[in-house]
Amino acid sequence: MSTSRNEQMTLVAFLQASNVSVYSGSWRYPSAAADYLDVRYYQRIARVLEEGMFDLMFFDDRLAMPTIYGDSPADAVRYGARPVKLDLSTVLGAVAGATEHIGLCATYSTTYYQPFHVARTFATLDHLSGGRAAWNVVTSVNDAEAQNFGLDEHIEHDKRYDRAEEFVEVVSKLWDSWEDDAIVADRTAGIFADPEKVHEVAHQGEYFTVRGPLTVPRTPQGRPVIIQAGQSGRGRLFAARWADLIFTSDPSQEIAREHYQEQKDLITEAGRDAGSVRLLPMVYTIAGETEAIAREKEALFLDELVHPMASLTLLSEVTNHDFAGHSLDDVVTDELIDSVSGIRGLVQGIRRHLGDRELTLRMLANHRATLLQGPRFVGTGPQIAEQMGQWFESRSCDGFVLAATHFPGAFEDFVRLVVPELRRLGLVRSEYTGRTLRENLSLDRPANLFTQERHDTRA
Repeated sequence: MSTSRNEQMTLVAFLQASNVSVYSGSWRYPSAAADYLDVRYYQRIARVLEEGMFDLMFFDDRLAMPTIYGDSPADAVRYGARPVKLDLSTVLGAVAGATEHIGLCATYSTTYYQPFHVARTFATLDHLSGGRAAWNVVTSVNDAEAQNFGLDEHIEHDKRYDRAEEFVEVVSKLWDSWEDDAIVADRTAGIFADPEKVHEVAHQGEYFTVRGPLTVPRTPQGRPVIIQAGQSGRGRLFAARWADLIFTSDPSQEIAREHYQEQKDLITEAGRDAGSVRLLPMVYTIAGETEAIAREKEALFLDELVHPMASLTLLSEVTNHDFAGHSLDDVVTDELIDSVSGIRGLVQGIRRHLGDRELTLRMLANHRATLLQGPRFVGTGPQIAEQMGQWFESRSCDGFVLAATHFPGAFEDFVRLVVPELRRLGLVRSEYTGRTLRENLSLDRPANLFTQERHDTRA
């Protein structure tokens, strides 16, 4: 396993199979494509990203409309605040057939799915894409998701992570339940596969009982790449144990650099090579042929396209708290922070970014719905490439998760204007050199648990 840092930055495109990007006003941008219910929309975006040699495209997901605000989906629907969320396995299956190299990542919840289903979905995608699958592991966020799966309210935070730990253990065993050389395919003897090399996992734990084996042979990558974005203490420990790529949300470079070293230390303490795990903050890029053009776009995205009620709707969704009884101009008090689960980390991050300015609910909501949510690089191609390079070379990150202001134009601008400059600086690849996503990320193919166990027994 590599112990040195990769010399080139990892590029991940952050998407929604939705009417909007993560920026909730994107549907209103004049040149935003409106055919998000057509498979060709996602295939077009994927081909643009592959032209730019992105490592992977990563689809976020939630298992419910935003319905926490006012206990209703009305405002999410009215203002286009992510009411549309397509099934990701279908989307990525279609994208796999239209591309050759780019990694394909979907978000699947460990709280509301089952390990066998997730293991089979991603193993199938890995085979059919030639080894390009990745799984973004989430524990889900709110009561609206719970209520779509027969529960009244979301499972408590630490219990969600207890379940997630066991969930990923089971999925890993299922992915390994076929050894690499299990398939014999001896037509003369009539032997398809060696039963000694196809294993029941026989898992019995606190949350899951799974017999196995998986119905999909071991995949080109051995196991799909795992992405995780936990920001809490428990989430960061989980990522240190399991993730190949860690998706972070840092409002400034200072915080990102601090987070980077802390997370690398946690990975080392978990017994893994910290150099093999990439930390990737979410950023926006707004590229223009001139700086003035880029700044004009930025002003439009910041000031005009996101309705304030869409912002508040999305804040309610992510904090699992109904803000319908509040005004947008209410001050965020210590009492409010204490009463809302999940808001403290968000407030702390924004306060570190804004200093001692009084924080209102409007400001807090805007950080969840607009470009204020993360760092943004604005300017010409050379200017943005220089900003990204400075973050990368100062060890504030190992690359970036690029969030789009609108589809497909934001990625088209980045590939046309910024990628050539990053190549000139030697910061990104000029061609794909690997066959699988793991190979393109310079990640080792994991050893099979059952093969290793048999070798250890014989030794």
